[in-house]
Amino acid sequence: MSITPEEKTRIMKDFATKEGDTGSPEVQVAILSSRIATLTEHFKFHKKDNHGRRGLLKMVALRRKLLDYTRSKDEARYQDLIKRLGLRR
Repeated sequence: MSITPEEKTRIMKDFATKEGDTGSPEVQVAILSSRIATLTEHFKFHKKDNHGRRGLLKMVALRRKLLDYTRSKDEARYQDLIKRLGLRR
């Protein structure tokens, strides 16, 4: 249900704002988006996995908080991130 280390490294490299960046909001949102997409596929087959669904909802809430933070600090970064990830808004 989680992403592979290779996938995580690729996402960090793609969304990093500088060399060695692993904790910027862009990287965190991208990793969460990947995990959310993986879990969404999981729930198509396992409809009664309510414990996992709770974790999914927590991830979605955390991603929303990080997106709100990015938007409050720099609107241009927020718009670029939304466009790159293909999220709404």
